[in-house]
Amino acid sequence: MNKKQILIIGDVITFAVLTYIGFASHGEADLALLPRMGAIFFPVLFGWFLLAPWFGLFNENVTTTHQNLLLRAPLAMLFVAPLASILRSAWLGSAALPTFTFVLGATNAIGIYIWRWLYYKLSNRAK
Repeated sequence: MNKKQILIIGDVITFAVLTYIGFASHGEADLALLPRMGAIFFPVLFGWFLLAPWFGLFNENVTTTHQNLLLRAPLAMLFVAPLASILRSAWLGSAALPTFTFVLGATNAIGIYIWRWLYYKLSNRAK
């Protein structure tokens, strides 16, 4: 498995865990809510895999440099969160709430940064 595939799988797992935590924090961790969880999980994935390459987040020169990672991953989420929120609202036929968008962006930025930081540490240890 190459480094890009590891990043992609890790990103998907990270967003899945963050989605579950988000629902669990509202007392909605039941498996019956999987379709509702999908209403935010898939738009976040779509936005991330659409925009993250523009920020170089699958480029080895970026993913192996801590300074680049510190700036780019949260910056990408600044654009991913509004896109995901709009896609979610269209899917559910509801409004895109600014507070939800902010919390979505902030928590996912922190989560993806932690995952990418772990990847950075593990990949540098292997060298």
